[in-house]
Amino acid sequence: MKTWQLIFTDSYNRRAARFLKRHPELQPSFRKLLLLLEVNPFHPSLRLQPRQGKLKGLHSVSTNLSYRITIEFLVDDNRIIPIAVGDHDSVYR
Repeated sequence: MKTWQLIFTDSYNRRAARFLKRHPELQPSFRKLLLLLEVNPFHPSLRLQPRQGKLKGLHSVSTNLSYRITIEFLVDDNRIIPIAVGDHDSVYR
């Protein structure tokens, strides 16, 4: 079974802390999403999508229908580096 490693940057940690402070009710689903990413980033419930345009090379997954996490997804090293978290507009600007 392939294992994946989540690599958290300081920048992402600050963004995630601000996001969770504004939306504490999402903390359980957010944690579940991160755990599932480590086990299987291709799991259908994550709704993994490749990004286009200026975000080409990145992917996004859903925490719920309103919020997404944009991730850099390095398949060759089995590493996943979260970049941003938020609603559609804040993640994709």
